[in-house]
Amino acid sequence: MTTTLTGSRLGFARLAVVTEARAGLRRPEFAVLGMTLPVILYAIFGLPDAGDELPGGTPTGVVMLAGIGCYGALTLGIVVFGEDVAKDRGRGWLRTLAATPVPTGAYQLGKLGAGFVHGLLMVTALCLFAGLVGAVSLTAREWVVLGALLVAGVLAFSPLGFAIAYLARPRAAVVVTNVLFLPLSFVSGLFVPLSELPDVIGQVARWLPSHHFGQVVLHAVADDADIARLTGLGTQPVGVHVAWVLGSAVLFTVVALAAAHREAVTRRG
Repeated sequence: MTTTLTGSRLGFARLAVVTEARAGLRRPEFAVLGMTLPVILYAIFGLPDAGDELPGGTPTGVVMLAGIGCYGALTLGIVVFGEDVAKDRGRGWLRTLAATPVPTGAYQLGKLGAGFVHGLLMVTALCLFAGLVGAVSLTAREWVVLGALLVAGVLAFSPLGFAIAYLARPRAAVVVTNVLFLPLSFVSGLFVPLSELPDVIGQVARWLPSHHFGQVVLHAVADDADIARLTGLGTQPVGVHVAWVLGSAVLFTVVALAAAHREAVTRRG
């Protein structure tokens, strides 16, 4: 009996992943924000200086690829994911699911699985563009590590989008995600090096998980001395940045689960 129930749950989870991934590919939010925008941003900000190098030898095109890749991961995790869940909540889809045999966690797993697939597509498109058009040259290992970190970033920040979708009113969630997401991207130094911004922004960045995520990705493809020049904050062991990202992901997950539980209790009550 237990085996049958476990198999049913896994079957629901697999179906949810496939369904959500296919549905996401048809949504304009993913096509525009998730796939097209990162490539356009790289064409605007990355291509003009793609042939330059930082003093430590790191190509500027690689630095921009890392920064815009992080931006794309945050976009998928916070904005696209958060808005998608908020819309499902607003049109009563979650209430409908609650009245079916589908396990509660299947919906969340489906969204996370779809986020993994969409993140993989975004990273592939961006890296292909940077490599073929921007002439970015990395070793096979560096390409794989860069791609894996960016996709992992989508999964790490998706719980934040999920939490916002449940804590804010459905219509307000879109505004909240953008109000939170844009400062996170700018202040974290994903586009403009922190060394070129006021010192106070650098001090704020130290406490932002998005900044630490960017540092993890940069450490995979850039020279330590160049990273220090870009941030103006000195360098920290990559393990510190990883701990920040993982700790933040756990916190976001706890908040998201608590918000979802509160929603379920309110719905039943």
